[in-house]
Amino acid sequence: MSSLKEEDIRPQDLMEGQRVAALTDLGRMLSRRSEFVRVDCPACGAKERTPRFTKNGMNYVDCPACRTFYVSPRPSPAVLDWFYADSPNYAYWNAHIFPASEPARRQHIFRPRVDRLLDICDRYGVATKALLEVGAGFGTFCSELMSRDRFTRVVGVEPTPGLAATCRQRGVEVIEKPVEHIDVDEVGQFDVVANFEVIEHLFSPKEFVGHMQRLLRPGGLMMLTCPNGQGFDVETLGPLSSTVDHEHLNYFNPASLAGLLTRAGMEVLESFTPGRLDAELVRNQALSGAYSLANQPFLQKVLIDEWDAHGAAFQEFLVARGLSSNLWVVARKAR
Repeated sequence: MSSLKEEDIRPQDLMEGQRVAALTDLGRMLSRRSEFVRVDCPACGAKERTPRFTKNGMNYVDCPACRTFYVSPRPSPAVLDWFYADSPNYAYWNAHIFPASEPARRQHIFRPRVDRLLDICDRYGVATKALLEVGAGFGTFCSELMSRDRFTRVVGVEPTPGLAATCRQRGVEVIEKPVEHIDVDEVGQFDVVANFEVIEHLFSPKEFVGHMQRLLRPGGLMMLTCPNGQGFDVETLGPLSSTVDHEHLNYFNPASLAGLLTRAGMEVLESFTPGRLDAELVRNQALSGAYSLANQPFLQKVLIDEWDAHGAAFQEFLVARGLSSNLWVVARKAR
């Protein structure tokens, strides 16, 4: 099991500044709450919904049909474009947290991510001429992939100006606009279109999948990661989970995300949950006193009393059973 710890990717000496930036962002978003709109289920389109909880002024609801939970009402596309174009939180991550945690993120997250992607390409016999990453962020994935010399062309889509500039400084070819504004005649099509922790942020995941399909060659692979709304961290902590924040609008589960892709005409090849932090995230909330295990003797034993003996094995169980809060889905476009 990887030795990744929460501190490695979220250095505690920097997180207070991040919390201030995130609260500033939340205030910006809520200042335009009058422009929020009600939506149907982003996975299956069902109109029925039941309240789940409220956090930071955002209302989370359940879809009884596919068990996705999501924010409704939510910021409109215009509000989201405005929000991400000038986000203090993203600027803080770009200037402080990403640089400080880059070695750990590369070792524990991005190298394994590239390894996994290349293995999937090999297993399904997909060409490795051109790859597009939608939501390139700090550029670590693209730069790590470029270092392997497997793809002739690696392109990142990053609409946030500061992050796009960072990607360019790292030698990454960048398209600085949302994926829906990309002209396929100008950029061409790709053998692989990947996005990591993007779809949960979007107003319309269905439209997003359609735009990615346009950019994918027939027979090419689409790879998506996002939080698993049925994962241990999210299910156990609910609104206390750090995954539940004002930026994340959609909480799919393995079946509902696969259903979205299937309805879009994609062939779903596999899904899995390789996350490594669920048990530690819940443990940390319990140790801080924010979450009580008083009436949960099993979790008290595994996560606190006998952590050294059982913690790693428990996380491996979550991964093996599709119960980690990090979800991958791989799908193929029809030839």
